Amino acid sequence: MEFPIDVALAEAVPRLPRGQGWWYEIKFDGHRTVLWRLAETVRLQSRSGRDVTRVWMDLAVAGMRLPPGTVLDGEAIIHDGGRISFSAAQSRAASSAARARALAARLPAHLAVWDILAHPVHGDVRGRPYLERRGLLLGLLADIGPPIQAVPATDDPEVAQTWYDTLAEQGVEGIVCKRAASPYRPGRIWQKVRHAETVDAEVVGYTGPAARPRALAVRLPDGRIGLSQALTAPLAVAVSAHIAACEPGRRARTHGEAYTTVGPGLVVEVLAGTTRHAVVTVTRMR
Repeated sequence: MEFPIDVALAEAVPRLPRGQGWWYEIKFDGHRTVLWRLAETVRLQSRSGRDVTRVWMDLAVAGMRLPPGTVLDGEAIIHDGGRISFSAAQSRAASSAARARALAARLPAHLAVWDILAHPVHGDVRGRPYLERRGLLLGLLADIGPPIQAVPATDDPEVAQTWYDTLAEQGVEGIVCKRAASPYRPGRIWQKVRHAETVDAEVVGYTGPAARPRALAVRLPDGRIGLSQALTAPLAVAVSAHIAACEPGRRARTHGEAYTTVGPGLVVEVLAGTTRHAVVTVTRMR
């Protein structure tokens, strides 16, 4: 297994699937993070494959307690004021290394782990069923403790529905649903039920300077290109890092608006209610 990997994703559905063979996990509101425990160090990967070790260094240090050869998939989350704060996670993800250290001292991160991709004894376990991987994960983390912990999971849909109905105020985003017999592979192999009505969109361009983009041109699920509203400062900083790593773009237009194209690999979450129109609202990087 080589760094980085293509991660498994979830497709949004309106309600929990029910029936034999379904398992349900709490979906925390943070930043997707794959932890690689290598022979002598730890590396952290974002959903898009970027190396994000420098901004989650507290998790990298904690990951040194894991045995070499471990690869975990989960969510980097931050608690603030008794609830999970996505804005705190977003601020950390968009920080410089020095600022990330300062933020970590005040609000340390946790890694909510939902899958194990490589095991120190069994090697690459992505082809094994979810339920078997879940058992390997729980066994591995039994003696590790915070800030690296397995997400709660159940095969009882009524328990999962209660989680969904009662935990939103604590920063829980929803529920992820997985088949007990399913292997781990790239693409939308899971289902998710979320409180926020959002969809994922691929970034194809930006307006404004590359060092501080003002808005994004995104390809919506139906194939249309939409131009976003103005980006928040943390989003602009995070997007600029992706732009800097791409080849220079060309000029293009959508609905009469000009933008500069950008290379593939960046996905953002946009409010679903705005996708019927040319202008969309970006809520976060994925």
